[in-house]
Amino acid sequence: MPFAADRDVPGLIVKFGDYPLHHGGVGAIRSLGRLGVPMYAITEDSRTPAASSRFLERAFVWPTRGTEEADRLVEGLLRIGRRIGRPAVLVPTDEEAAVLIAEHQDELAGPFLFPRVAPGLPRRLASKQGLHELCVEHGIATPEAAFPRTYDEIVAFADRARFPVVAKNREAFVRRSRPAVNGTTRINTREGLLALARDWGERPGVILQEYLPREDAEDWIVHAYFDRDATPLAVFTGVKVRSWPPHAGMTANAYVVDNPELADLAARFVKQIGFSGIIDLDLRFDRRDGHYKLLDFNPRAGAQFRLFENESGVDVVRAMHLDLTGRPVPEGEQRSGRRFVVENIDLPALLAYRRSGYTTPHVPARPSGTELAWFAGDDPLPFLTMLARSVRPGAKHLYQLWRTNRRGAV
Repeated sequence: MPFAADRDVPGLIVKFGDYPLHHGGVGAIRSLGRLGVPMYAITEDSRTPAASSRFLERAFVWPTRGTEEADRLVEGLLRIGRRIGRPAVLVPTDEEAAVLIAEHQDELAGPFLFPRVAPGLPRRLASKQGLHELCVEHGIATPEAAFPRTYDEIVAFADRARFPVVAKNREAFVRRSRPAVNGTTRINTREGLLALARDWGERPGVILQEYLPREDAEDWIVHAYFDRDATPLAVFTGVKVRSWPPHAGMTANAYVVDNPELADLAARFVKQIGFSGIIDLDLRFDRRDGHYKLLDFNPRAGAQFRLFENESGVDVVRAMHLDLTGRPVPEGEQRSGRRFVVENIDLPALLAYRRSGYTTPHVPARPSGTELAWFAGDDPLPFLTMLARSVRPGAKHLYQLWRTNRRGAV
């Protein structure tokens, strides 16, 4: 490794909510742990994959749901900071953590290091409506969208809409407390939309979005780290090959593919809004009009961030730790052709994509290297723990997906 991290400054993986099978946190623990950085993590229990990593100094077992009062979460973080006993770099891996840190910067600044940002910006970026408004304001292409506030407004939308349409939860923070849909949901007919909407209550928290046909689109991702001046210190681009659920969910298989136009677009947008920190963007290239349309802006480390590394060995989590500890971030071209595979979801995704006949352009004929989400020769226990805990939640997720799609296809 052509650089050395500050081993006196530990890292703390922060996420809120009950989803123990999270490979992004494991990747961050390994990324910094391999540099000799002491790593800590907040975990649901002592038997999560993250807690079993050999690179983890200590798991702070703290069951949360992501719906707790902010004061309680802040106090819990401060208590963990006191136990660590020295300033630690915070690595948020979900929106709840990123927003909490941003909105309580002054309280957390003593025991923790993190990029400073306008307090309300991460919440706005994590909101589907907030992101849509920012895109319109700054001239960034995004799918057409409606934000109905009542059932009658949904009926009016259904009367003029071109189906299929896509329904998503409007705010990232309702997905656990009162979700309208279980993730991104394609709705094929007016009748299907109205049937689903009857369960959304008097104030439906949804976004109804233009559907971009998969045969006319390509899914791209951008991961980057920006310093306090919103200057990019590491920018990476790649193409999503498969996701689970198909075409709408978490990345299951992706490749690093050079795309200077997309990198410039992301850097320009981040500069305009003045964001600092790690970003994970999902964009869909619409071949019909030649535009990259921004779907999601995650103001934190993405689960698949270990896909990306430059020739100096820098990924976005390493870039953040180096920058926050006052060390230079080595430059280098991204390692094109690398592949990322999430073992527990890529097989069902592969079967679904083969049935649909969908293929992804721009994918190299063969990978230059493969990064697995779970298995690592120098850290095998998270993979084994993942296998042991996968069966029940996997079956529950498949049932929920089948039920939602069955209703929406009416």
